[in-house]
Amino acid sequence: MPHVNIKYFPVTLSQAQKDELVTEITRTLQKTFDCDEGVISIALEPTSQDVWNEQVYIPEIEQKKNLLCKKPSY
Repeated sequence: MPHVNIKYFPVTLSQAQKDELVTEITRTLQKTFDCDEGVISIALEPTSQDVWNEQVYIPEIEQKKNLLCKKPSY
């Protein structure tokens, strides 16, 4: 714990960009949850726009509104 899964429209990310993102998220999670780096897992999941609504928006945003800490503007 904790586990973070970031879903996004496919874009090309360099390994350096991925590394920086993971480092920053890990640092924030360690500070916030007072946990060791070794217990954190992070997934990057590109999701195409044509399935976004059914695979992400409806099940994870619309149906779990009460869990959202930041809501999208769309």
